[in-house]
Amino acid sequence: MKKITFLLAGSLLALSCNQSKTSDGNQDANVQHKEASSTTASAPASTGNKKFDIESIPVSTTDVGEFPFFTAPKGAMYINNVKVKPFDFIVAATDDSLFEVEGKVFRAWIHGDKNSGIEISNRYLLKSYEDAILAAGGVKIFEGELNGDRLEQYNKLVTYAGDDGSFIPSDGQQMLTYVIRRNDGNVYIILEKKDFATTSFQIVQEKPFQQTIKKITADDIVKDLSEKGKSILYINFAVDKSDITTDGKIVVDQIALALKNDTSLKIAIEGHTDNTGDGAHNKKLSNDRSLSVMSQLITNGIDKTRLSAKGFGAERPLVANDSEENKAKNRRVELIKVN
Repeated sequence: MKKITFLLAGSLLALSCNQSKTSDGNQDANVQHKEASSTTASAPASTGNKKFDIESIPVSTTDVGEFPFFTAPKGAMYINNVKVKPFDFIVAATDDSLFEVEGKVFRAWIHGDKNSGIEISNRYLLKSYEDAILAAGGVKIFEGELNGDRLEQYNKLVTYAGDDGSFIPSDGQQMLTYVIRRNDGNVYIILEKKDFATTSFQIVQEKPFQQTIKKITADDIVKDLSEKGKSILYINFAVDKSDITTDGKIVVDQIALALKNDTSLKIAIEGHTDNTGDGAHNKKLSNDRSLSVMSQLITNGIDKTRLSAKGFGAERPLVANDSEENKAKNRRVELIKVN
């Protein structure tokens, strides 16, 4: 089956204009969801008197292509070069609840494309997305304002507010929530209704968290030293100190085991930091930390003649210190095989 790509062109606007006037004004949520049933089975909407239940939404089998499924409409563009996040969360709202949805996430602001020669409006953006979402088997489950306690609760939950296309609701700010129920992960989409030609587009497809952290073993260390001549480790220390934490000692125990398994192995222990703060302080801190690792290995029964330790501070970064993620990569301990 050929994949369907939802290119949100001006034709979508024309299509939506032929629908019931209630979908223009969004006055009757039940009528709106009956319109959604033209592309899917009948789907009960969430109302102030009925608790939202995902089981009441029919499963869509429409081929929607690759995540995030929807392009920006013709004449508009996603700005800030935003990217898909493999795992994050978005807070969704219905008439009766607020809840976090975890999974694959994309958030972006949508502005008019000055090079397109097309003047757009917020109504055009919302109509374009709504028609495409309904065509994908989606259902609108909320449209309205968050006020009072609900607004306060929502803004406390939205810890990512201000990141990419994540807006911060305020009194009088209207938002829309859609869901596409799918066997490969339900999809939630949030848009905002504004009085000028922009909106934010937030989409999450439910996916279970997959642990990527692996326990460091003595075999891993020996393999790295044998094949690469060094092993890069991330040993936890107390903040701005050389004290090894309990988790860090587990890693050091594996270093000791590797050295016990190969009694001919000698290593140099090198400490490294990122470039945050004073350079001289960082160099001393990294040196103290490498000495702490050596001391712990000696305590574990390793002959000190097989070990040496030195700190380099931020002098030898693995990657540029241009983000928190990269800085974390640079805060490391390297074991260097000594011949």
